Amino acid sequence: MSETTPDPRITPYREDLASEALRGIVEAPRYTEGTRVQVTASHLPLRRAPRADAPLETETLFGETLTLFDSREGWGWVQLDYDGYVGYLPTEGISAEVVPPTHRIKALRSYVYPEPNIKTPPLAQLSMNAQVSAKGDAGENGEFLSLSGGGFLFAGHAETLAEHEEDFVAVATRFLGTPYFWGGRTSLGLDCSGLVQLALQSAGTKAPRDTDLQMAALGETVGEGAPLSRGDLVFWRGHVGIMTSPETLLHANAHHMAVAAEPLEQAKARIAETGEPILAVKRLKKSA
Repeated sequence: MSETTPDPRITPYREDLASEALRGIVEAPRYTEGTRVQVTASHLPLRRAPRADAPLETETLFGETLTLFDSREGWGWVQLDYDGYVGYLPTEGISAEVVPPTHRIKALRSYVYPEPNIKTPPLAQLSMNAQVSAKGDAGENGEFLSLSGGGFLFAGHAETLAEHEEDFVAVATRFLGTPYFWGGRTSLGLDCSGLVQLALQSAGTKAPRDTDLQMAALGETVGEGAPLSRGDLVFWRGHVGIMTSPETLLHANAHHMAVAAEPLEQAKARIAETGEPILAVKRLKKSA
């Protein structure tokens, strides 16, 4: 067995069960391949324990796929395909039928209607980066996508999976004013690393979920004292923000309880009062 303990946030093992892929790496009384499933709710909470009052780790969005390793009393123990996060979610929001998606929501939020008519009561509300499967155009001028699972989505709020936004900073800026929500990953509420992950995903760059993982995986280090650029990521312990200019930081934060833009020096001074210095500034290889 490995002498290094794998990160439990992104490694599916617990005392009684582990992924078959971890056999020989971690010790468990039972291993399983798991079952691939798909999210059918607008978004689902991924929690640290199988309880509604357990801490929220992250959220998974409509159309995302994951591996289900165990299911008991309405809770599934899963690993998300996109960022590898492990936790428990309500099984009522997942399905064993996996429908390959064709489009991604590019608007902050969009509605699914029972007919290609915006005046009909919507069936669901989807957030940015939710994935849908479209079987064709609908409406008099093709302004809707007809979804494979039923319902109609305004086509202008979606793009194919092969398309991406050009500027992740512009995407992140669209979240200004969104409430801060620990573990959140939707336009209804999100945290600092969730903002970075969502914006980069829209631009075609895959990012881990947590700040320490992002700091380790993303970009190249900007030397201390070097001028900053738009798109640089500024990391503290447990916090990250995006530079929208050489002087301005955009970040979801508990001080404003929202996504806010402010001078970097102002944020730096305030956070320094808590004893936390900037740990790193990372520059993406391809920054808009």
